[in-house]
Amino acid sequence: MAPTLALLLLCQLALYTAVTSKRECGRPLLRDGMDINELQRVYSPGDMVVLSCRKGYTPTSGARTIVCSANGEWTQSRLKCLRGSSTTYFICFDKYSNVIAYRYTLQGASTIECLADGEWTEPPPKCLPLTCGLPPIPAYGKIVYDSLFYGNTVVFGFGVSYQCLPPLALIGNERGMCSANGKWTEPPECKLVTCPPPKNISNGYITTIVKREYGYMDTVRYGCNVNYVLDGPVEVECQKTGDWSQNPACRAPCTNELPKGYYMRNHWPSKTLHEEVITFRCINMEKMCGYAVSTQCIDGKVKFPKCLEETNVRAHAYQTRWYTTVSHCQHTTHRRPNQLPK
Repeated sequence: MAPTLALLLLCQLALYTAVTSKRECGRPLLRDGMDINELQRVYSPGDMVVLSCRKGYTPTSGARTIVCSANGEWTQSRLKCLRGSSTTYFICFDKYSNVIAYRYTLQGASTIECLADGEWTEPPPKCLPLTCGLPPIPAYGKIVYDSLFYGNTVVFGFGVSYQCLPPLALIGNERGMCSANGKWTEPPECKLVTCPPPKNISNGYITTIVKREYGYMDTVRYGCNVNYVLDGPVEVECQKTGDWSQNPACRAPCTNELPKGYYMRNHWPSKTLHEEVITFRCINMEKMCGYAVSTQCIDGKVKFPKCLEETNVRAHAYQTRWYTTVSHCQHTTHRRPNQLPK
């Protein structure tokens, strides 16, 4: 029985040694300025402790968690708690797009510091929308708002349109906007603008009643004598600059005088009006054929085309026979009005 009892005691001793081989950890040694979330006398292997910095200290980067190991030692942490201040900078961001929100402004300090006693130098600022008061109304003018609003302020970017009471002219910006500095863009002025009597035009006339003085946006209408064509608008307007919008002119027709050796493809009218297209038939005496060339009447003058083959007196004398009997030249080009000779 003695050997059996000795063996039993030996097994119990080995079991006790195996169970108690894992050592407990005491309180962790904390560096200057550190603290822990839960304080105990002893910690079992595997227990975890979270480190933090005391009031008045600033944490640096590093793991804040340590663990009690099986040998009774705590794992290491690189966390350091530095005494002194930290600076925090504030800027307004759009919570939807995560970009700087220029439509908002900081109310309060943009930079605050954490002091050694754990207090901030200033309370955190707030991001408030940029706003403007109501825009000033120009004298003798009115404002049209882009959209409805409530109260006596509008947000940054809000726009308006300016108008003047007739017959005053709006001088300046027709549009206004609430700027980032809380002020409106420069408003316009409403001024009385007059234009002198419109000029008479050669070979033309004014169809409306002529006055000594014309106001802003007053109009007059022009007309031309028979066979003359108006070059420009029929109606002109007094502008805010005090000038008329345009000065039209009456362009002269072209007469039926033709140089020797030129022939009309169609009947030559007594007069051709300004900018009308005229088609000539040139005669190539060497090949005994004809070809068409177009030109244009410009203010009483015709730029006659230069025939590729010079005609002579004989061709001119028999122009009727040439026109009816001479065939069209092959491989020739009929010039369009936009290709007319200069």
